[in-house]
Amino acid sequence: MTKTLIFMGALALLATVAAYYKSPSLAGEGFRFAWRMSLAILPALAIGMVLGGMVQVLLPRELLAAYAGEDSGLTGLIIATLAGAVTPGGPFVAFPLVASLWKAGTGVGPLIAYLSAWSLLGLHRILIYELPILGPRFVLVRVITIGLVPILAGFIAGWLYKRFDIP
Repeated sequence: MTKTLIFMGALALLATVAAYYKSPSLAGEGFRFAWRMSLAILPALAIGMVLGGMVQVLLPRELLAAYAGEDSGLTGLIIATLAGAVTPGGPFVAFPLVASLWKAGTGVGPLIAYLSAWSLLGLHRILIYELPILGPRFVLVRVITIGLVPILAGFIAGWLYKRFDIP
């Protein structure tokens, strides 16, 4: 059990006690809401975990090291940025995938570039929401403005990661 899990568990317990003392029915309502939310999130989480597991067993470590490892340089950052931009789905898909890529040997810089592009440049969001609602001029200016951020973030993250000796 990690420290983060213990901390989150303590917060959940504290919130449950606070809700109960405010009104016992609030604690029950909170648990019912949590159950409904879990049922809604579980399919996406399961898909993300399966996808992450399959990536880990299908992509050879040497391939990941060559194209997205610590020493993949600008090529790795660009590949990761493009992959992040075209990855659909929410955090329940992206983060299990990133965890698998990390365990399989992908470098910190490319992973930061991937996550940054996933959150800033999601192609599915651009096509479904931004273009129809905000128009092509706005989208073009935003993508040009933000487009280099994942690469820059990945470069800085890789540089910092090599300098900090934190377990």
